Amino acid sequence: MKLWTLVTSSPRSAARRAEEAERAGWHGLGVTDSQNRAGDAWVALTAMAGVTDRLALGTSVTNPVTRHPAVTAAAAQALAVVAGDRVTVGIGRGDSALAHLGRAPASVAVLERYLQALGRYLRGEPVPFDDLGFSEATAPDVSTLGLADTPESSRMTWRRDDDPVVTVEVASTGPKVIGAAARSADRIIFALGADIDRLAWGIDVARTARRDAGLDPDGVEFGAYLNMVPHTDVDVARELIAGSLTTFARFSVMHGSVQGPADDAQREVFEGVYSSYDMKHHTRTGSSQTKGLTPEFIDRFGIVGTADTCVGRLQELEALGIAKGIIIGPSPGSDRTRAHEAIALTSEGVLPAFAQEARR
Repeated sequence: MKLWTLVTSSPRSAARRAEEAERAGWHGLGVTDSQNRAGDAWVALTAMAGVTDRLALGTSVTNPVTRHPAVTAAAAQALAVVAGDRVTVGIGRGDSALAHLGRAPASVAVLERYLQALGRYLRGEPVPFDDLGFSEATAPDVSTLGLADTPESSRMTWRRDDDPVVTVEVASTGPKVIGAAARSADRIIFALGADIDRLAWGIDVARTARRDAGLDPDGVEFGAYLNMVPHTDVDVARELIAGSLTTFARFSVMHGSVQGPADDAQREVFEGVYSSYDMKHHTRTGSSQTKGLTPEFIDRFGIVGTADTCVGRLQELEALGIAKGIIIGPSPGSDRTRAHEAIALTSEGVLPAFAQEARR
């Protein structure tokens, strides 16, 4: 399993965080794309590419609303010219980036149409104007200018056939998004927690969607967002993980109904997270949404305990077919001393078990 870490896209600390991640042995580093809460993702990724040699880099995640697919494709392909085959575009329907614009996540139909257009751009193929209709819809048709000639379709004319390949992955929770990702992306990154039953369900949904579309059911890779905090005191680990864990638990109940398999106890916690979630304290320790978490839910949805316990849980997920784990560690606002203890245990006790030079 390739292990990535996740940071905010801060222009002030991007280069330093990338150097630290590469030294620690992470395979990759993802940055959030949430314009009101952090700096520009592609600026941060470019700074990171300039100070690293091995570290894979990507958005975790961008969305189909704030960036036109042509703009995302151009940014990713340009970064790949600089960083080689280390670049991944991670996409989701949008969460905090859209909430801070007063908007809910994009529809699944818009997401899938975006994925199809993005894939064509990144392959150097033309995208018919009729297949667009994203943010450019706010401008009048080019025919109103009365030009002698205009482009007949949209494509990246500067892209070369020998440019590095950019991987596209989709953050997925519900069956509709999983299906769209299975049909139109290279990799699915499940936001279903570290629960074996829930991840097995997601893999089955993805393979069925590909089979129904006439595609090879094994033709897509699987990854997962994983809240993980190792600590010698499991109660401390649970406290450190709680804020960020609620963010990912919320994805399973974002619209009020629980997605994926869940027993009665899990369902009660999911519903409590949904009803109490405060976006103004997104991911934070001590936020209102953490109050209803139980130790049993945390231990099952997240990964906590000693370093050896965490390694064992990750190896179980690897055996299931999860080839990439994006690890979310201690929550913002956590006790600094204890958070640093957990981060050190991750570097010294977990990462060495998955050490390798392979990218992405």
